[in-house]
Amino acid sequence: MSIDAADIEGIARLARIRIEPADITRHAAELSRILTYVDQMNEIDTTGVDPLAHAIDAVATLRADVVTEVVDRDLLQAGAPRVEGGYYLVPRVIE
Repeated sequence: MSIDAADIEGIARLARIRIEPADITRHAAELSRILTYVDQMNEIDTTGVDPLAHAIDAVATLRADVVTEVVDRDLLQAGAPRVEGGYYLVPRVIE
């Protein structure tokens, strides 16, 4: 697939980035090479190849979900200016 200067200018406009006119031809050539490489990868026969979630077949070691700390809400809210029903009361900011 070939990318030309007009494509680069259109992409830059959509992405709202400024590309110097001197760099447009270089970007067009680089993007063309990338898309050519992707086209080559699309030609590879992947029949019978299972998709991977990750390149490394690793299993995450997770700890057991155990409560290790008890929070005393009344103690934490003792210093709050206004509390009601376990909730912090704050001044209204939107009318």
